[in-house]
Amino acid sequence: MTEAVEYDVVVLGAGPVGENVADRTRAAGLSTAVVESELIGGECSYWACVPSKALLRPALARADARRVPGLAGSVQGPLDAKAVLARRDERVGDWNDAGQAEWLDSIGVRLYRGHGRLHGPRSVVVDGPEKEHHLLTARHAVVVATGSRAVLPDLPGLAGARPWTSREATSAREVPDRLVVVGGGVVGVEMATAWQALGSRVTLLVRDGGVLPRMEPFVGEHVVDALKEAGADVRLHTSVAAVDRPGGSTGPVTVVLGDGSSVEADEVLFATGRAPRTAGIGLESVNLADGSWLTVDDSCRVEGTDWLYAVGDVNHRALLTHQGKYQARIAGAAIAARAQKVPLLETDRWGAHSATADHAAVPQVVFTDPEAAAVGLSLAEAERAGHRVRAVDYDLGSVAGAGLYAENYRGHARMVVDLDREIVLGVTFVGPGVGELLHSATVAVAGEVPIDRLWHAVPAFPTISEVWLRLLEAYRG
Repeated sequence: MTEAVEYDVVVLGAGPVGENVADRTRAAGLSTAVVESELIGGECSYWACVPSKALLRPALARADARRVPGLAGSVQGPLDAKAVLARRDERVGDWNDAGQAEWLDSIGVRLYRGHGRLHGPRSVVVDGPEKEHHLLTARHAVVVATGSRAVLPDLPGLAGARPWTSREATSAREVPDRLVVVGGGVVGVEMATAWQALGSRVTLLVRDGGVLPRMEPFVGEHVVDALKEAGADVRLHTSVAAVDRPGGSTGPVTVVLGDGSSVEADEVLFATGRAPRTAGIGLESVNLADGSWLTVDDSCRVEGTDWLYAVGDVNHRALLTHQGKYQARIAGAAIAARAQKVPLLETDRWGAHSATADHAAVPQVVFTDPEAAAVGLSLAEAERAGHRVRAVDYDLGSVAGAGLYAENYRGHARMVVDLDREIVLGVTFVGPGVGELLHSATVAVAGEVPIDRLWHAVPAFPTISEVWLRLLEAYRG
């Protein structure tokens, strides 16, 4: 039996991004339905941001404590892995989404569980878990918010070796004695940090000459040095040629390297990229390629349509939960404005219906030890974009607040200044605790605050944020 229902907006995907779209369209008075085939709350809540940070927080807290005289001697023992994993389970609600489903109901959003797919313009078919079928029609918009998935490389032996992806790495029930991590991006270095701290002997294999390649080069240098000091075996310029697990899904796994040598481990994690979760959702029914990234304008409307939107990872603009939620707020406002026939949307730079931050002010924190945090353009990105810029660097360990935060504090800060406009285009920090510095940098970059005005933003003494004063002093000379 097929049920046919009409809504103003239909959202495919109930992760944080889809939830935010639904929240915004309902707040605007539009009837909204959300379709989800897995857990309400999505990848971030159960297999990415939340569980990974639950695993990392004890590691970072212990590292910070070990840098404080008078406390360091009390925290030299190993982490209680059982307690860390139990807290991780609690933070993800033991992979039960009842609370998130109740929240959707509380804001008046109809939830359809099952696999949803486009069935021509403004139509979505849902195949439910009990073999029921629903035909949903959208008066104004269908929003694709299905996220992304981990990609495994095409390597001999990998398919049968039961490798970890980010999902297994954040939900594992036991600490492997030996773990090989392949990939030097955010997932690779964060999981290397977490599992090394929990007791694994970690080998990190990176094809390139450094880690975190999208950040300033000095960031990766600090992170690699710290991983090595923690006991990890970090191998740069190292490729993987094959994987062998004779026991199939159990037993040791051998990772064969490009030079013919090998590394044996109990588990191997591949953190080597993402692909959109758009296969099998009916894109071909609206003349789009099955499984493709979706190209959107700054209101997050899919190019070539007047009704289809794509928010979050699927549009490939910034694969970060907070950035997807930002896009959701922009898209929700744009959908509501168009439904209300507003004659002229605010789609200019920094307008209410324009996701400008995707281009100019994307913030990101990497929760390694030391933490890395950046917003806006790196020096290389600014130069490639044709800006006339100057980079101002400062040793974070020279800031009084950093010296109080940790003995022998090591870190670095960089501010990239547009010399023509006298504004900050980008800021990068690396060092213990720098994640909490990032929002001030984000405000400066997104607000395009003039350097002369930043001079009047007085940082409290003695905090690590006094690095702002030192950067401005270095810039002024």
